[in-house]
Amino acid sequence: MAGPGKLKQIKTFLTTSGWIEQPFSVSFLAAGEYNANYLVKGKKNHCVFRINQGSQLGLGQNQIAYEYKVLEALAESGVTPRPIFCHPHPEPLGGGALLMTYLPGKALIYQRDLERAAHIFGRVHSALVPEGLVVQADPLMDIARESERLLNRFPDHPLKKECNQIQGYYDNIVELADQTRTLFVGEDLCLVNTEVNSGNFLISDAGAFLVDWEKAVKSYRYQDLGHFMVPTTTLWKSDTILTPKEKRAFLAAYHQEACLEMSMDELVLKTQVMEKAILLRALAWCFMAWYEYTQTDRPLRNADTFTKIRQYLADIPWILASVT
Repeated sequence: MAGPGKLKQIKTFLTTSGWIEQPFSVSFLAAGEYNANYLVKGKKNHCVFRINQGSQLGLGQNQIAYEYKVLEALAESGVTPRPIFCHPHPEPLGGGALLMTYLPGKALIYQRDLERAAHIFGRVHSALVPEGLVVQADPLMDIARESERLLNRFPDHPLKKECNQIQGYYDNIVELADQTRTLFVGEDLCLVNTEVNSGNFLISDAGAFLVDWEKAVKSYRYQDLGHFMVPTTTLWKSDTILTPKEKRAFLAAYHQEACLEMSMDELVLKTQVMEKAILLRALAWCFMAWYEYTQTDRPLRNADTFTKIRQYLADIPWILASVT
């Protein structure tokens, strides 16, 4: 939660910048691992004010401008927030900030909303990709390299057994990347979110939306599709594990929505390959974040997140067996 001092600081910034017409109110909305979000209620409409406090892509102070660029590219999709203003400098708020439209809705429910998620992905993956995005054209190895950096970020990490388990799986993914190197050759890259847990969807009678675009990249659609279905994602904010039947139903809906020329079997195969790599990234991130939560003065902390981190690190063999 944000204290009254932070809310006053935000209100002062919005007033002096002229971003919001008076009168308006500011209240805390939600915080992720690297961003804090505030609800701004104006006399005409509501907006979300987002302050960045870190970058998963290693972009430093360019992180919020990067996210703003992604939202601009998606503005006509109808399934994402529309960006309004961006302040890329860390001062005076302690991080870059952006203002975007407020979207109503509650978190996605897997058993009910698979077709709506497929519609969102179809719209996102058909958008034009802006220049200057991080490109992951070799998705398995790109994810493996990212995961290796996460594993090695803190050399004094005390969880040695877990490190060895994840490192062993890393070796498997590197081998899989070599075996499947020609699988994605010749296919166009698209804009993908790469962080598609159920809490980043907003579902309501007004529509279905995907928010939180800080880690978007230019890559293959299977990053989003695979990430959406793996248990480390579905269990993050719910108690759901998708059955093979549910996974195929979701991919069938997406296949139709995206008007793909490839066969369903090809879509399923490529997505299954990506699922395996995405599990590596999920576990490597949890390993890194465990250290941040326990050994550093991390600015943003979430008790539910830390509970999941510990749960996943305690269940590594089960998690890895879930997609083999």
